[in-house]
Amino acid sequence: VQLVESGGGLVQPGGSLRLSCAASGFSFSSFDMRWYRQAPGKERELVAAISSAGTMRNYADSVKGRFTISRDNAKNTVYLQMNSLKLEDTAIYYCFTTRGSLGSWGQGTQVTVSS
Repeated sequence: VQLVESGGGLVQPGGSLRLSCAASGFSFSSFDMRWYRQAPGKERELVAAISSAGTMRNYADSVKGRFTISRDNAKNTVYLQMNSLKLEDTAIYYCFTTRGSLGSWGQGTQVTVSS
């Protein structure tokens, strides 16, 4: 199983970023996918989740209405569109698959929101 995130970077408050997570080594379309984030000094938290077929999505209250999770099963990729970014969205964002007893994590991509 391999998950490779990309798309992070430095953005001003109110800006947008689109994260991507390219998956390989497993049957991507069979598993739910999630985005987590971890800010300095804080625990890792669930940001968004999407079902295997993309028909069900869930979001943390802190990102509802601003972030959108989606997936393209033909490309084995899950996305996180982040709009209206706030300073408190600064974190390392991780992709996660529910495959296996413990699931699998990507290496993370840094998102920094700063003026």
